[in-house]
Amino acid sequence: MKYYCLGIKGTGMSTLAQILFDLGNEVSGYDDAKAHKFTQDGLEKRGIKIYYDDSFSFDEDTIVTYSVAMGEDHPELLRARQSQALVKAYNEVVAEVIDMFNTISVAGTHGKTTTSSLVKHILENTVGCNYFIGAGDGYARKDNYYFVIESDEFNRHFLTYKPEYAIITNIEAEHLDCYKDIDDIRETFAKFAHNTKNKIIAWGDSSEIRKINFTTPVIYYGFNEDNDVVVKNVETTSEGSSFDLYKNKELLGNFTVPLYGNHMVLNTAAAIVVTHLQGISIDKIKQLLKTFKNAKRRFAESYVGNAVIIDDYAHHPTEIKVTLEAVRKKYHGRRIVVVFKPNTYSRTRDFLREFVDSLKVADQVYLTEIDCNREKASDYPGVSSSMITDQIPNAEIISVDTIDKLENEKDSVVCFMGCAYVDDLIAAFKDLMKK
Repeated sequence: MKYYCLGIKGTGMSTLAQILFDLGNEVSGYDDAKAHKFTQDGLEKRGIKIYYDDSFSFDEDTIVTYSVAMGEDHPELLRARQSQALVKAYNEVVAEVIDMFNTISVAGTHGKTTTSSLVKHILENTVGCNYFIGAGDGYARKDNYYFVIESDEFNRHFLTYKPEYAIITNIEAEHLDCYKDIDDIRETFAKFAHNTKNKIIAWGDSSEIRKINFTTPVIYYGFNEDNDVVVKNVETTSEGSSFDLYKNKELLGNFTVPLYGNHMVLNTAAAIVVTHLQGISIDKIKQLLKTFKNAKRRFAESYVGNAVIIDDYAHHPTEIKVTLEAVRKKYHGRRIVVVFKPNTYSRTRDFLREFVDSLKVADQVYLTEIDCNREKASDYPGVSSSMITDQIPNAEIISVDTIDKLENEKDSVVCFMGCAYVDDLIAAFKDLMKK
């Protein structure tokens, strides 16, 4: 079959395009952004062509799938609808793909990518698996039995999925441009859980998750003693985090993973539970966790001189806070600087107080202007990054052109955060440090 993917450099669409190609389809796509993004690396590796104009020729054999970030009035989508091509929503195509396999779906407000990557790492190195991880990372073979998918609640996309197993990492207020409130979000997760066929692994310390009346059997995990699987004795070591894991009050084992922070320990616990349910031995899981490398832009560390650079996808206040706390734990005594790029006007408005509180974990705060491709500034008058910087002492607005504001941070840990493109900021900072 022939697929044309609109918004092909988006994290989800890039992954879908790679998987469609791996399953033997002819794949190409369109994107507005001509600048290089990390999400196109897998596309280029496979020779998938990216168009930046209207030169692609539609025919009746073409299936067009599109990202909601494109907008219904985007010229290329309008051109597709006016052609003979069949146009399908992104999540419809994803659902068609994963229905071919035994699927493990990872959902939650935070932690989806890391948890999916952990599950994928364990299964890939034991029984083999296909995977769809929203960091621009996807792969599939027709003869694999398992499919691991990061399942996004944005626009209720994941309600088209019917997995065998599901992980729910947490439920918080998020995407309030799509949901009315936390009750609406929780009820949507309940529908997702109802679609799960075999078993759910859920974070039992979450009051919102505990409110769900699950119709599918559930295993709760967490730090609290009322969970089926309990995390105990967490220690931070030079190798990452080590912890004991108990199931029904019996010790499963002591595990070490090269990740930092309690949130990462919880992600790891969920991955252990679901892979052990697939018959992977505890000893093999222990061995593989030690070799785990997190997904792109998840606490990705690099160095320039004595400065440490952290590149992280965190864009919600909770994600920012726990990541900065993990940075402080790992780099105790070092000065922590955060450069955050907000990516939507609605989230900036809806979580203003929370953003201020979470960013204050750092010693120095910088924000770029809001970088949004699915909302218009004119629809959110008065909403800007300055709303946040005005409430944090010494916080400033920064850009590539004013990166010299960081010239005295040669001994600092500088955290570049946001789900929008930050590579240009990191490159500019590296050049500054080299000078």
